Amino acid sequence: MLERLFKLRESGSDVRTEVLAGLTTFLTMAYIIFVNPSILGDAGMPKDAVFVATCLVAALGSAVMGLYANYPIAMAPGMGLNAYFAYAVVLGMGVPWQAALGAVFLSGCLFILASACGLRAMIVDGIPHSLRVAITVGLGMFLALIALKNAGIVVANPPTLVKTGDLHQPGAIMAAAGFLLTVTLDRLRVRGAILIGIVAVTVLSFFFGGNSFQGLVSAPPSIAPTFAQLDIPGALAVGILNVVLVFFLVELFDATGTLMGVASRAGLLVEGKMDRLNRALLADSTAIVAGAALGTSSTTAFVESAAGVQAGGRTGLTALTVAALFLACLFIAPLAGVVPAYATAPALLFVACLMLRDLGDIAWHDTTEAIPAAVTALVIPFTYSIAEGIAFGFITYAALKLTTGRAREVKPVIWVIAALFTFKIVYVGA
Repeated sequence: MLERLFKLRESGSDVRTEVLAGLTTFLTMAYIIFVNPSILGDAGMPKDAVFVATCLVAALGSAVMGLYANYPIAMAPGMGLNAYFAYAVVLGMGVPWQAALGAVFLSGCLFILASACGLRAMIVDGIPHSLRVAITVGLGMFLALIALKNAGIVVANPPTLVKTGDLHQPGAIMAAAGFLLTVTLDRLRVRGAILIGIVAVTVLSFFFGGNSFQGLVSAPPSIAPTFAQLDIPGALAVGILNVVLVFFLVELFDATGTLMGVASRAGLLVEGKMDRLNRALLADSTAIVAGAALGTSSTTAFVESAAGVQAGGRTGLTALTVAALFLACLFIAPLAGVVPAYATAPALLFVACLMLRDLGDIAWHDTTEAIPAAVTALVIPFTYSIAEGIAFGFITYAALKLTTGRAREVKPVIWVIAALFTFKIVYVGA
């Protein structure tokens, strides 16, 4: 049955590899079930209900991605999107969280419409090769920044933005050791190298990091306080329509960039295209609508899926494994929470390093291709936003082709996207 559903042999994989890859992906993104309720809780949403909604929508989105699109890409409420929801929309603009959920729902409906009519596929197909490569590299740099932050090796510093953290802390030391262990095991072709690295650092954390076992099973709280609480009429108010546009644009290119980057890393692109792209796009847009109804901010494809891909995940069975683990988290949250952030940091940093090798595929002799690619790759980590990086890349690409007299090389869809992003930056703002 699994072979028929996921075409494992055709993908050069097997059940064991896919399950281990799913476990690896889950461990690198499990933080979202604790971080998302904390962020949305700052906006006044009931944290316990958001915890349940986060687990449910991550399970639903990942299952649809696995069963319908057959891609090893996991879904969950997106970081950055949840912060925009809580701090910019609810706290900054004074919009009730129910109306903000309505805005997420409407953006998801626009998403489904754009996916069903082939608009999103048209956009993806229109992305130039240089920007495709840059998105993958930018995702790698983004992952590296997340990994170094989680390990405590890079910390915030207002005068210089970032600086080196306290390298004498147990977390930083164990993360460095875990990184060397992961790379060594991978070089020696040990199966499950990334997962072994995560487990090894987690075990060490009990002895040197002050980690403690918090139990195995707990009953899930009620989802009633957030379920179906979205306020669509409130979201249609004139003052919040801009929010719907921002959600839509960020979701569109955040998810699209992640899908393209992870698929490229997995070798799932055929002549630069994804075979089942429309299915993947419908999966993530459906998850956004479902998430808004359950009570959480926008759901998106998770860049941490690249860790599972590096562990060998090639089919939807990887995503389905992630879905099963998120469902289990409703009951075993204490066990899932025992893995510290610095234990998964080595895996993310290892994958990030490997994703940088695509830099060699950029045509560096042509500045109208190389400069937009470099802008895309640099802006993604420095703005902590995949969508912002893609926006600046599109605008730079279109502008340089125009100013150098090569406008005919630009596909119509690129002009439209560049114009939309310019409008968003100038009129709507960041």
